[in-house]
Amino acid sequence: MAWTAARTPVATAWRLASEPSMTIEISLLSEADLGDTQRLMRDLGYEIEIAELAKRFQAVCAYDDHAVFTGRIDGEVLGILHVYQRAALEKPLEAYVQSLVVSEAKQRTGIGRALMQAAESWAQARGLSSISLHTSQHREGAFAFYTREGFEEVSRGRMLRKNLLRGA
Repeated sequence: MAWTAARTPVATAWRLASEPSMTIEISLLSEADLGDTQRLMRDLGYEIEIAELAKRFQAVCAYDDHAVFTGRIDGEVLGILHVYQRAALEKPLEAYVQSLVVSEAKQRTGIGRALMQAAESWAQARGLSSISLHTSQHREGAFAFYTREGFEEVSRGRMLRKNLLRGA
């Protein structure tokens, strides 16, 4: 069963730090937002075909412990955040931010902060006591943002991946 707005209120509004007359609207991502999502992912360096993005979105929506929020100004999607509940044997259940992307032109305006607050509220509504994430070492600006948001560095590591389709 997919997580829906009816189960957790997400219609929130935030004032932009740089333009107090403008409002950031936080809501759940919909299929109609995938074009904007593709553009934002491209800003981060991820080239994803729209059909593949739609397939991934459907996979995420299949789980009720995932949520993807959008940050909009005047109806335009300028940021997205994917959060999910992560279970592990070595630590308690926690929220995990899989991705946070804000349009480069609108960074440092409060959109990222509003999206992170939505993720934290989502996690608290589920009774989770912590939220974690990873950020690439070369993304110094992202690291500084997360530190300002109260995150503490707890480890340094390397992410490894093995392609299981190679040679198939």
